[in-house]
Amino acid sequence: MSSEAISIKPNNHRIYQCPSDKKVALIEELIAQNATAEIVIACSSDADSLREKITNKDIRVIEDKELVKDKELKYELLISYDIPIKAIVYMARVTKATQKAFLLLDKSEQNELYSIEMLLGRAIKQESLVGYEYPTVTKESPKKPTYKKMSKDEIKDEAKKRYDAKTQDAPKKEFKPKKDFKDGDDKWAKKKKAPNKFLGKDENGKAIFSGKDGERNHRYDGTPRGKYDAPKAGGRKISIKAIKPKESKES
Repeated sequence: MSSEAISIKPNNHRIYQCPSDKKVALIEELIAQNATAEIVIACSSDADSLREKITNKDIRVIEDKELVKDKELKYELLISYDIPIKAIVYMARVTKATQKAFLLLDKSEQNELYSIEMLLGRAIKQESLVGYEYPTVTKESPKKPTYKKMSKDEIKDEAKKRYDAKTQDAPKKEFKPKKDFKDGDDKWAKKKKAPNKFLGKDENGKAIFSGKDGERNHRYDGTPRGKYDAPKAGGRKISIKAIKPKESKES
């Protein structure tokens, strides 16, 4: 056996997509394709049951704990039946191969492959062999709704029904104020104003009233205005004299 380990490259390190129930059959095919190579099969656990399923009893099946202990172990082709939980354990598997390393990967193991790719610093190309692909899931396309064919009269009747249904008077909602006002507590009711009284005059002689300035309803001296007070001074009178028309010369 060669003592040199392979460097992980696309041409010698391959990942085959394969459902778990077809892995043993794919191993048998890979063994047949590489009949002249020295082959070892690595698995995480239960190597004895896997060994019983392999037809060629000369092929060695080894678990990770035994593989790590045997530092002198070297094979031309290493086939990984499954993927270990720790990425560093898988890297230890690959170092035991001198020519090629294959990994059989079930769809459920894709997430565990990510940590190995992170350790390598690149993605590993995956491929599949005919007869060992992942089962294809076909999505059913949504069925298109079928519409009943209608005559022109039926279309008019249906349109009229929909129009009538939309234009029916909706029941009017009873108005309920947010606050129940008691008698005399209506904020919109007109409030009675206290009479504006004359209180006297200020130092400048201007009248003072109890409310606002009161100038609209009282005179400057404080006396109330009459309802129809006429102005004291009458308007300017203009005298207009009638002008006689001039007589014409012809007359």
